[in-house]
Amino acid sequence: MAVTAVDAAQAVEAVFRIESAKIIAGVTRIVRDVGIAEEIAQDALVTALEQWPESGVPDRPGAWLMATAKHRAIDLVRRKETYARKLAEVGRTLEDEPPPAEPAEPDDIDDDLLRLIFTACHPVLATEARIALTLRLVGGLTTQEIARAFLASESTVAQRIVRAKRTLAKAGVPFEVPYGADRDARLSSVLEVIYLVFNEGYSATYGDDLVRPALCEDALRLARVLAAHMPEEGEVHGLAALLEFQASRTAARTGPDGEPVLLADQNRARWNRLLIARGVRAMNRAGSGPYSLQAAIAGCHAAVVRYEDTDWARIATLYGRLAQLTPSPVVELNRAVAVSMADGPAAALPLVDALAEEPALSAYHLLPSVRGDLLERLGRPREARAEFERAASLTRNEQERTLLLRRAARL
Repeated sequence: MAVTAVDAAQAVEAVFRIESAKIIAGVTRIVRDVGIAEEIAQDALVTALEQWPESGVPDRPGAWLMATAKHRAIDLVRRKETYARKLAEVGRTLEDEPPPAEPAEPDDIDDDLLRLIFTACHPVLATEARIALTLRLVGGLTTQEIARAFLASESTVAQRIVRAKRTLAKAGVPFEVPYGADRDARLSSVLEVIYLVFNEGYSATYGDDLVRPALCEDALRLARVLAAHMPEEGEVHGLAALLEFQASRTAARTGPDGEPVLLADQNRARWNRLLIARGVRAMNRAGSGPYSLQAAIAGCHAAVVRYEDTDWARIATLYGRLAQLTPSPVVELNRAVAVSMADGPAAALPLVDALAEEPALSAYHLLPSVRGDLLERLGRPREARAEFERAASLTRNEQERTLLLRRAARL
């Protein structure tokens, strides 16, 4: 049944957000070029926008987009082949048979999304370019969202992505999950990408929804796959534990209308105990790196059934250790929050004020939000209100903005 152009566009956007990474990964297996694969995926999106208003939204819209993109990829491969015999062979293989099996190796990981991540995290790219490209291809994040994750400008991120795709194409990087030392060399970038994809799903940069569950689920699945195939890597288990703990709170983080529910006000009976148990098991195999430390912090919250019983002193100590491993103004801000809960707001306010001149936090809405909370607890409502209003002006998420303005109005 035909639908309106507006309804079709909304359906296409929603489905593409969820399925784009799988489509790009599936097409990359055929064309062996992530830049071309992304363009073909976008072509499939345009085709859906043209056809769905007349034909109606398919029963399986994700499969429709995948099939459309793969047919375009096959056509492209055919056009580029120069010999008729090779043309027939490629066309027959792609249309009538499953893709050729990857080389049989004891530690082979047969997962197209992980192949896409490891390809985009090739050492031929600079670290920042690897992460930006993978967030774009795997997370489906916009340039604006990636810029927020990097605390960088949108133009800088856009240039990184364009150059990264060109570099991969020029180098002829294979579409694979590598083995041995090559896999180890890319692992830190892969873990960071999975972490950032989860974060964007856990707290969306902009839009009407605080949480984007599909991104959280993809990141959590990829972390579990890696942990299963790399049992000796402590940081892989640390990341898996962190994501399990964080994901366990998802149902309690929003109210009936999608509004944010602060940690202190969450109904912990709604926390997913199965995910917490999985997090504890992963934590038992974790190491002592940054993700393992963050998992230990998340585990402190998961371990208690009442907010009042939280061991804030231990959390502050763990944040201090994390700051030594990976110095960051965001880590320092989180440490200040823990100090405020352990030792009072007066002890934490100087720590927050010291971050006011950090260029990376100039547009970070959580800095004035934390400062507003401290000032409110110190009995300085007029200053607190100004901080909440400033934080509301900086966030691009409607639910967060509403919460911050509500807190300002209350003062």
